[in-house]
Amino acid sequence: MPQRKGRALSAKDRILAAAETLFAVSGFDATPTSRIAEVAGVPKALVHYYFRRKPDLLAALVERLPEHPVDLETVVTPGDVAASLRALVAELDAHHDDSTLLSHLLWREADTHPAVRDALHARFGRTEGHARAVITAARPDCPAAVAEAAATLVALAVGYRHSVARHHPDWPAAQADRLAAEVELIARAINTFDPLVK
Repeated sequence: MPQRKGRALSAKDRILAAAETLFAVSGFDATPTSRIAEVAGVPKALVHYYFRRKPDLLAALVERLPEHPVDLETVVTPGDVAASLRALVAELDAHHDDSTLLSHLLWREADTHPAVRDALHARFGRTEGHARAVITAARPDCPAAVAEAAATLVALAVGYRHSVARHHPDWPAAQADRLAAEVELIARAINTFDPLVK
């Protein structure tokens, strides 16, 4: 039986874990609740006791998407935007690795389920906010509009990288050089702006 922090998972947690795995592998629509119950080792009625409708299961999984605050002190190298952004990307990659299956599920179901789409938009917004905070901390004199545009580019690059990660088992190696070059280009562009010129 699955364990969490030294104890057995509750029936509800087993149902959610089974649903996460099955939805990610087979898709939401192709996964019957009877299969979720079977994998979770519970009666089908118990699935419906906790989750009246199958979409309620998906909504509960979206709510489990982990929040990962970024510690600016460990990421930012004052005066070096490129090093700071590389450290941020490494941290975001590590967080993504912690929830690869759930991320896969979100990308898979985003086109058909508004709650999932909203969760992905929120994730993008958090990534953009992290990038903006890192740029501003590394280069406080960076004009706000420049930091905003650069943060959006970083978030788009990271989002693309994570969205295709499920197709590449060796995705860090496959994408690392490309994203490093993009981060370097963004940092160089930021460094060309004269903070005295509005």
